[in-house]
Amino acid sequence: MVFDEGRLDDEQALSRADAQMRELAGSGARVRVDAHAAEEAVASLRQVERDERPRAVVAAGPGARLLRAVLEPVCPVPFVAWPGAGLPGWTGSLDLVVVTGSPAAAAAQVAVTDAVRRGCPLLLVAPAASPLAEHAASRWSTVLPTTSGDPLATTVVALAALEARGLAPRFDADEIADALDAVAVACSPFLDLGSNRAKQVATALADATPLLWGGSVLTARAARRWAEALRRGTGRTALAAEAADLVALLESSAPRDIFADPYEDPPAGAQPYLVVLDDGVDAPGTRVEQGELLAAAERSGVRHDRVEAQEGGALARYARLTLTGQYVAAYLGIGLDR
Repeated sequence: MVFDEGRLDDEQALSRADAQMRELAGSGARVRVDAHAAEEAVASLRQVERDERPRAVVAAGPGARLLRAVLEPVCPVPFVAWPGAGLPGWTGSLDLVVVTGSPAAAAAQVAVTDAVRRGCPLLLVAPAASPLAEHAASRWSTVLPTTSGDPLATTVVALAALEARGLAPRFDADEIADALDAVAVACSPFLDLGSNRAKQVATALADATPLLWGGSVLTARAARRWAEALRRGTGRTALAAEAADLVALLESSAPRDIFADPYEDPPAGAQPYLVVLDDGVDAPGTRVEQGELLAAAERSGVRHDRVEAQEGGALARYARLTLTGQYVAAYLGIGLDR
């Protein structure tokens, strides 16, 4: 497959990806719709006494690790993201269980059944008419109804419910939706290559193997979402990893000859291209790792770029970075005519 950047501004090529572009552009709307649908259920949770805190919070489902990344540093009780089926053996009636994700997911069904059987207080983020909501029927269960099935939207609803229980800081769903809308405008297919950041990054990655890094917990997660989207959208290799692992890869790559003729002497295989995701978290360890990573890229002659999201709260910045990566993957696929 040969990348043609002309396709990124070609109306016919873009029209073939219209459904995908509409899906990405609707990310902010899905957050608003789900937050509105769950408003009444969230309001009912505010009546629970704040002193009645659970012993621990156990999150299950596809959004569990994102919840942990956001809440682990600030939750007043231990927070566990459980990746396996069911619940940890120690979970009981003193622990709050939060389940998010697709109603058809077998792991979610097992977790809900387990929570009801053990008498655990349960927060279920799922469509109200789904079989999963029926399984959750219990005096200790609260169903937070959603309609979109969007992973980020369901996570925002779960955060609102935990905030109502006094287990999370205030998260503004509108701020997160506005951040997603801003990315949809900035990365719109109607903006040409010269003013569209996602198209520019896609062009830079056209003949390269993306190496993705984020220094904070949330940017590291966003880097993994970039890698997943790029692999799905292009069928090519894309790697998100820790700084030390990426430094080893960069140092083992052959230095790029800046005087080489790309037509007479093309490089053997795709060359690495480093993308640093930056959400403005200025921790000392992050600065050191980023400096080592960029220095290794310079020594090896590896091209690199930085994608930033500096505005809004932590989850809004994560949303900006993640959706930008999905646009980059979409434009890379369009340029490759996939």
